[in-house]
Amino acid sequence: MEIIIRQARPVEAIKIAPLIFDAIGEIANRLTGEHEEDAILNTLTELITRTDNRHSYLNTHVAMQGDQLLGIVVLYDGLSVKALDANLMAWLKEKKVAATIDVEAHDDEYYIDTICVAPTARGLGIGTKLLAYAEQIAREKGYTKLSLNVELEKEKARALYERVGFVITEPWTIIDEPFHHMVKTL
Repeated sequence: MEIIIRQARPVEAIKIAPLIFDAIGEIANRLTGEHEEDAILNTLTELITRTDNRHSYLNTHVAMQGDQLLGIVVLYDGLSVKALDANLMAWLKEKKVAATIDVEAHDDEYYIDTICVAPTARGLGIGTKLLAYAEQIAREKGYTKLSLNVELEKEKARALYERVGFVITEPWTIIDEPFHHMVKTL
């Protein structure tokens, strides 16, 4: 059966949330204002169904084989995320959560915020397909740079990104942790 990559739908949020959580780990605590896994997943699910934040279904794309979710990629540009994050900060403030959301991309970059392949689909080339899809979307939107951040210890992920043309351009810090900022020139 063919693998299709398309924009996510709000009804898929409950399947998408665990993959986002798997990919971003502790960052999910800051983005949701929650600390328990169930509460984090429930809040991520809510955020995905909304239209006003970085993890909205509008920015999330899914790799599907029939009705099976194989992986996800969350994409947006470095400039528009400022408004999305301002909305998220206001929402967190309403929840009485003091949080700072770190800048993750330069204004002139199309950014891969989150990419994750379902555990049962790993090793099948889904990650490579999602990266190619992200590149296609960035080109269609007129961007000449596609970027992402990868934790220093995620050597296998970094090797995949390098294999498809990303290069480390600078160190980056997210939630006080070191990352490699990687860019692919399109």
